[in-house]
Amino acid sequence: MAILDSKGRLFGKINLLDLGAALVTLLVIFVILSTFLSSLGLAQIGEKIVPIEVDLVVRGLNVRDPEQLFNNGLKTGGKTNVIIRNQPYGQIEIKSIQQLPRTVNVFQPDGTVKELPDPKTNNFSTDMLLTLEGKAKQTESGLVLGSSKVKIGMPFELEGFNYNFNATVIDIRFDK
Repeated sequence: MAILDSKGRLFGKINLLDLGAALVTLLVIFVILSTFLSSLGLAQIGEKIVPIEVDLVVRGLNVRDPEQLFNNGLKTGGKTNVIIRNQPYGQIEIKSIQQLPRTVNVFQPDGTVKELPDPKTNNFSTDMLLTLEGKAKQTESGLVLGSSKVKIGMPFELEGFNYNFNATVIDIRFDK
C-alpha cells in the first residue's frame, strides 16, 4: 500500500487538504485561547498575588453634605468602583474612611503659627482619608491592580451611586 494514493489521501484514509485545514484550525484555536487566558491577568511565572492596602487622600471635595455620601455607599465595609489611569479596575473594598477636620493657620503675636479649626460655616469642602483593600500582583517593578501599576502619588478615580471624584495614593502596604 502506498503512502499517498491517486486521490491525494494519506494511507487511503485522510485527505491531505482536510488534514492541513484541521491543523490550521487547531492552531488558530490555540492562539485565541492563549491570548484570552493571558489577558485575564492571571499570575505569570515570577509573580504572586498579595493582599494590599492603599491609603488615599481626598482634598477639597466640594459637597454640601458629606453624610449623604456615607449613607449611599461610600462607607466602611462597602465597595467602590476604581478607575486607574482611565482603566477601569472594578470594585474594591473600603476598609476605612476618616473625615479630616478643616483647619486654618493662624499667626500668633509671638511669630508662631497655630492650626485651628476653620470657623467658616458656609464651607462646602471636605477632606477625607480612605483605606482600600484588595489583591494585587507583585512584580519586579511594583504592585499591579488589574493592568495598572500602583505607586504613591498616583490618582485614583472613585465612582459609586452618587459620587465620582479623584483621590491620591499616599501609602501602600502589602505582605512581602
